Amino acid sequence: MHGFAYKNGSLFCENVDLQELADTHGTPLYVYSANTILDHYRRLDAALSGIDHEVAYAVKANSNLSVLRLLAKEGAGFDIVSGGELYRVIKAGGDPAHCTFAGVGKTRAEIEYALQQGIYSFNVESEEELRYLDKVAGELGVIAPAAVRVNPNVDAKTHKYISTGKSENKFGVDFGAIEDLYERASKELKNIKLRGLQMHIGSQLTSVDPFVEAVKKVAPLATKLKETYGIEFWSIGGGIGIVYRESLESGAQDWWDHKADAERPLTIEQYGASIVPLIQDLGLKILLEPGRYIVGNAGVLLTKCLYEKKGTAKTFKIVDAGMNDLIRPALYEGHHEIVPLKEPNEERLKVDVVGPICESGDFFCQDRELPDFQPGETVALMSAGAYGFVMASNYNTRPLPAEILVDGDGSKVIRKRQTLDDLLAGEV
Repeated sequence: MHGFAYKNGSLFCENVDLQELADTHGTPLYVYSANTILDHYRRLDAALSGIDHEVAYAVKANSNLSVLRLLAKEGAGFDIVSGGELYRVIKAGGDPAHCTFAGVGKTRAEIEYALQQGIYSFNVESEEELRYLDKVAGELGVIAPAAVRVNPNVDAKTHKYISTGKSENKFGVDFGAIEDLYERASKELKNIKLRGLQMHIGSQLTSVDPFVEAVKKVAPLATKLKETYGIEFWSIGGGIGIVYRESLESGAQDWWDHKADAERPLTIEQYGASIVPLIQDLGLKILLEPGRYIVGNAGVLLTKCLYEKKGTAKTFKIVDAGMNDLIRPALYEGHHEIVPLKEPNEERLKVDVVGPICESGDFFCQDRELPDFQPGETVALMSAGAYGFVMASNYNTRPLPAEILVDGDGSKVIRKRQTLDDLLAGEV
């Protein structure tokens, strides 16, 4: 599900009119649906209900404190990639004992902080990191829980910038070297507790096949490590894709953009039916690390059309949001549907939707047929709940947008719009 639909000619988030939010809070403006976030978390949790498991939300997808608090109250664990994300989780009421710390470049300060807070496990990306973790833990007089990230060399068939499971990627340890590393660690690293095994092959996967291939390849390894070293969990990563190409209809959502059944992306029910039988008899706790799946389709970015520029080659719709607010299209050709807040008629116009940033890469779509919205009208960039605000910047000295969380009939500001004074506050 998602919480966005046209009602009486206007686009709503749950029961709140998006145009009223834009009028009240200005644009650019991020808006999230609380009930969509909870629905996606609950569906994923239910898909693994037959096994010992924990859904550890990937904080990097959307790290707003209110979003984290919503999931913490629901019982989620958290997958973090920095000391700052751990700090956010704690401030939002999350339990460090249900946090796993991933990432290839953990600093000493981050390691010390995570050890002091009592996180569940470090997901270690190299032997060098594991030895450094042992050194820091020894100097602090504690035992560091760790899992090594195995790189199964499985092609996720996703964009090269978000593929993480092949041997040429920077993440993890080669599959063939894992057993020797666990053996050395068990003998030599006295301040490490080998608590688990971790893997992650990439993001935005819309077929179950790469997941199945990776799980089948790594499951025997996980079993052997459990028998030999007593590991207690296996994190099978995240990466479940979402639908970015959608069509909104009055009172309903056509999520599949009129595609044939064979082209429809992976559903969470298909994922569970395919993966659970492969892992249910291992006797290991299974961790799942979704981010985009939970929040991606729960958010939109609202932006106002400033001008229409008609050239000899193209027509440009110039809006007040830029690549600094939502970088996915510029960074890795991410697709976002663009829909007016007023329900459109059938008239379409081929346009580029571009922002005010002084870069040719500052666009949200190119040569796309869209409803012919006019200057002064507000449009929504759909599926912007993941890797949207968290990747925003102040490029061109532009203040960061506000964020709004909608829950049924109500809405609240969960991040104030940054002012110019806020933007300059740390400078001398």
